Amino acid sequence: MNTNETGTATRPVLRGRPRVPLRARLAVASRALAAVAGGYAVAALFTATLALALRSLPKDEAVKFATMPAFLVYAAAVVWVFATRTARRAWLGLVIAAALLGLALWLLQPGAAVAVTGVPPAATP
Repeated sequence: MNTNETGTATRPVLRGRPRVPLRARLAVASRALAAVAGGYAVAALFTATLALALRSLPKDEAVKFATMPAFLVYAAAVVWVFATRTARRAWLGLVIAAALLGLALWLLQPGAAVAVTGVPPAATP
């Protein structure tokens, strides 16, 4: 450490830009990729799942209604990716969310109950 005229320690003067380790750069790049691609995937799965869940509405209204909260889901995913401790935890959270939404989407599809239970749905008059 350097000292000034009064004898107190001062920080050393850095020449040029400080070096950022490659590992830190890759962690930020991984989080950015997770935020953009993973957030988009989760938001798209959320939109499709909610649109199928709203079958009682006309198709165009169900899709419009499902798309609006998807923007909030995407923003929340981006914020969450950068709020986690590690990039690995961010990816894991996105994969779990995508898997759960994918499962819900598959179960909401017509005929999914037959595949799960083996019993066809009751005929509606």
